[in-house]
Amino acid sequence: MLFLCLTVLVILWAIARLTLGITRSPTCLVGKTALVTGANSGLGYQTVLNLASRGCTVIMADVADMEESKKQIIKATNNPNIITKKIDLTSFKSVRNFATEILNSVDKLDILFNNAGIGVSPSDKTGDGYNPVMQINYFGHFLLTHLLIDLLKRSAPSRIVSTSSLLAYTNNLSVKKLYETKSPDSTVPRTCLYGNSKLCLIIMTDILAEKLKNTGVTANSVHPGLVTTPIFTNTYTVIKNNFLSFLSQTIHAFFAKDPWEGSQTMIHVGVDKNLENVTGKFFSDCKPFVKPRCAYDKEWCRKIWEETEKIVDLAPSEKI
Repeated sequence: MLFLCLTVLVILWAIARLTLGITRSPTCLVGKTALVTGANSGLGYQTVLNLASRGCTVIMADVADMEESKKQIIKATNNPNIITKKIDLTSFKSVRNFATEILNSVDKLDILFNNAGIGVSPSDKTGDGYNPVMQINYFGHFLLTHLLIDLLKRSAPSRIVSTSSLLAYTNNLSVKKLYETKSPDSTVPRTCLYGNSKLCLIIMTDILAEKLKNTGVTANSVHPGLVTTPIFTNTYTVIKNNFLSFLSQTIHAFFAKDPWEGSQTMIHVGVDKNLENVTGKFFSDCKPFVKPRCAYDKEWCRKIWEETEKIVDLAPSEKI
C-alpha cells in the first residue's frame, strides 16, 4: 500500500513537472513601464525582477516597505528604473491617492499587474466595511484598474494581467456574498471566500476585455499554480491549525512551484508578442485554460460587475 501511494505521488509529481509552463518570450521592454501590486515578495517580486531584467521601468506597489527589495532588484539587474509607491488595498481612499500619484508622475503605463492578494485575514472588516480578502484581492484592484484605464488607453497597445486561481472553481459567489464581512471559522468556507475573490477577478477581466475592444488594451487573468509564497505562511499564522499546516506543507513539498516558476505565466501573458491581441482569456502554465462555468453566464457576471461599481463608489465619469 505504501509503495502504491509513493508511486502515485511520483507520477503526480512528474506530471506537474512536465506540464510546468515556462515563458520562452525574449521580449525586450526597454522604454516600457509596468506596475505590479504586491511587489515586495513572492510572485510580485519575481515578476518585477523579470521585468527589470528586460529593461522595463517598474513601479513596485505594496503596503510593505519595499526599499530593500528595490535595492536587491537593481543590484541583480543593473536597472535603476525601479520606483516604489505605497498602496493599501484595504482602503479605497489609499487606492485613489495612489492612482492620483501615478497619474501625476507617469506619462505611460504599458502593463498593469493586479497581483496583490491574501488568503485569510485576522479581521472581519476593513475601514471601508468590507471583508479584507474580498477588498484586497478584488475590490481594490477593480477600483485601481478603473482609475488607471485612461492612462492604459493612451499607452496602447497595453495589457492588464490579473492574478486569479483555480480555486475560483471552489466558489459560492452571489451578489449578497460581496457584502459578507465575517471571516469564516472553518476551512471550506474560507476556501470559498478566497475562491469568490479569484472568480471575481476572472469576471472583471472578461468584462474589461469586452468593454475595451478596439482600444488596444487587453485584459487576461492567470492561475500561477500552487506556489510557495508568504500568502501560505500568513494563512496558517491566522488559522493556527497544526494538521492543516502539516498537510499544506506536505502538499507543497511535493507539488508546489517556487515563486520564480509561479511567476512565469504572469510574465508570459504580460510580455509575449504572440498574445498582443489576445484578450478575455484565463491562462494556466502559459496556456489558455477553461474558466469556472458561472464565468460564462454573462447576465450574472454583469450583476457582479455593476454591484462592484457601487461598492467602490465609482463616479459616472470613472465607469468604463
